[in-house]
Amino acid sequence: MAIVQITAMYGAFHGLMNVALAANVSRVRGKTNIFLGLGDSPELVLAARRHGNHAEYAALFLVLLALAELSHGSATVLHAAGAVFTVGRLAHVAGIGDKPSGARAIGALFTWVAIAIAAVYALVASMSGR
Repeated sequence: MAIVQITAMYGAFHGLMNVALAANVSRVRGKTNIFLGLGDSPELVLAARRHGNHAEYAALFLVLLALAELSHGSATVLHAAGAVFTVGRLAHVAGIGDKPSGARAIGALFTWVAIAIAAVYALVASMSGR
């Protein structure tokens, strides 16, 4: 049986982060009394996008990280990609809002870089026959 301990670690962290972001959406829904859709609440739109954006990117990243790990990828490279992704997601959540911010831009950039690293690394590892 293949063990993907590195992916499991980052998956657990991002799973908990996703639950926290989802709970925040529920909290804002209760506060605004908007239980379906986003209504006209900027606060609910922001909470929903923080959660949705994280969920969209985390799923893809974790699949790619698992593929790279199953292809016997280097723990150093896998942890580097995982750390860059995690910092990126935290920065994005902190920086997302109705105005551009450096944290949001860094978060997006780090997210894309981590996904690219994991994708290229999985591709190369799969072609090397390791």
